[in-house]
Amino acid sequence: MEQARILIAIGLSFLVFFLWELFFIDRDAAPPPERTQQTAEAPRQAAPETPPGPRPETPTATTAPETDAADATPPSSPVRTVRPARTITVDTPLYRATLSEQGALMTSFVLKNYREAVGETAPLKELVPEMAGATMLTDFTGGASLGMENAVFKAAPGRNSVSLSDAPRTLSFTWTSPDGVKVEKSYAFSPDTYLIGYTVRVDNRSGLALRDPLTVTLTAADESAGAYYAFEGPSVLVNHSLEQIKPKDVGKEGPISGEVQWVAMEKQYFLSALIPRNEGEARVRFSKTPTGILQNHYVAPARPIASGGVEQFQFDLYFGPKSLKVLSDLNNELDRAIDFGWFDIIAKPGLQLMNFIYGMIPNYGIAIIILTILIKIVLWPLGNKGYKSMNEMKKLQPEMAKIREKYKDDKKKMNEELMSLYKTYKINPMGGCLPMILQIPVFIAFYRMLYGAIELRHAPFFGWINDLSAPDRLFNFDVGYVPLMEPPYGIPVLTIVMGATMFLQQKMTPAPGDPAQAKMMTFLPIVFTFIFINFPSGLVLYWLVNNVLSIAQQSYIGKKKS
Repeated sequence: MEQARILIAIGLSFLVFFLWELFFIDRDAAPPPERTQQTAEAPRQAAPETPPGPRPETPTATTAPETDAADATPPSSPVRTVRPARTITVDTPLYRATLSEQGALMTSFVLKNYREAVGETAPLKELVPEMAGATMLTDFTGGASLGMENAVFKAAPGRNSVSLSDAPRTLSFTWTSPDGVKVEKSYAFSPDTYLIGYTVRVDNRSGLALRDPLTVTLTAADESAGAYYAFEGPSVLVNHSLEQIKPKDVGKEGPISGEVQWVAMEKQYFLSALIPRNEGEARVRFSKTPTGILQNHYVAPARPIASGGVEQFQFDLYFGPKSLKVLSDLNNELDRAIDFGWFDIIAKPGLQLMNFIYGMIPNYGIAIIILTILIKIVLWPLGNKGYKSMNEMKKLQPEMAKIREKYKDDKKKMNEELMSLYKTYKINPMGGCLPMILQIPVFIAFYRMLYGAIELRHAPFFGWINDLSAPDRLFNFDVGYVPLMEPPYGIPVLTIVMGATMFLQQKMTPAPGDPAQAKMMTFLPIVFTFIFINFPSGLVLYWLVNNVLSIAQQSYIGKKKS
């Protein structure tokens, strides 16, 4: 087999494999198809539907009072008014959380160390967008539904703004249903962690047992249309196995059952998660409202609460960055949400090493350069073998050309003579392909890592590269559309330089004898340049530095041999 054909096959295979990984690979393991039950929307949406059950009537905002028992109007009054819901803000060094007495729900969660866009004037990052209404919807599902999502709870008297700087603080909300079921929802905030304690205490003072399971729902807006290379949507760690459901599949997949470690709503760089403190056989359902709000429902193990009985459901909440270091320190397996796919075993150590380098040199662009050099050093011996074989093949080009000319009408005989030539000079035609083959898993691992690492989000390098997680654009052209380029529109300087290094590498590679093959090889750098034009500048920087080092190594081996 000719080396030229091998090179083309490897190059095209790499291209196909890479494009497949980008756009078509489906790593989202899912349970057998089964239609999920639709649940209530966020409080800002329509009122929830109540499945049939033993209770003849479910209290809502119009059919039953939603005030605390202490605030109820006298029985002689023909109309019972609903007390206006207070809004309470909890301010910590890491975030600002807003909770409403209506449903005792979280209506806003703003991260203080992250912004929506590059620049000090950009607004802080909001994890509960307004269109989602609220999150942490909690109620019993089935006939025992109490209508908690629409009820007006009562917070303890105090100021509407709480500031935490050195000590934890618990915020509690209470409400009693018309049937006499008292519910207390408590949030325990700490100033030095994104982890929040969440407890639901149910005191059943009604005359009936509560037999239906408690369900806690996380909500998020479906913004997956712009997430081309990273997963965004509902996920669950069940039986210590990660399951991610693409938003387009929500409503098509059935519930997942098993020992649930956590449920979450994932964004490219951020995470909202519910972690049961007492793991057990639970169920997780997924739904989507007509307005595009994704819902991840954790259905707790059934715990019947007899009349006069009390039950507590305890959880931890996490609203914060998908930082490997932050999540690993929590020791609750939330770091499993950072999933780099098949090459996780390469990507995560690479991320940890990059962060270690950044600790000494606080510039992630420089950290990527140093990390690339370290990888090249590790692969240097194997690269040497590949480039030596390539140089030997270069010397045989005249002999190979003669064989091709002599047997141009007999392909079988041509290949036999070429293989005999390789054997005579003890050359492995695959040897020159070794560096490219070795780079494929490393490149894909780094593509996944550099694209998903929150450390690179809005991280500057130098000059016009002020965000290593975004494509590099010099200038900003105010035009309507540029083919093959995602906005903002500008000159992709780093990508063009990277393409030039690939073209130089291609020129240094022994040319195939077949003119058609040679032309195809010439176009590969152009194809890769257009593929990289919308990639994060951090990834382009890695590939550029890797190309420069490869050119230097190939030149060194060539001069040494000559």
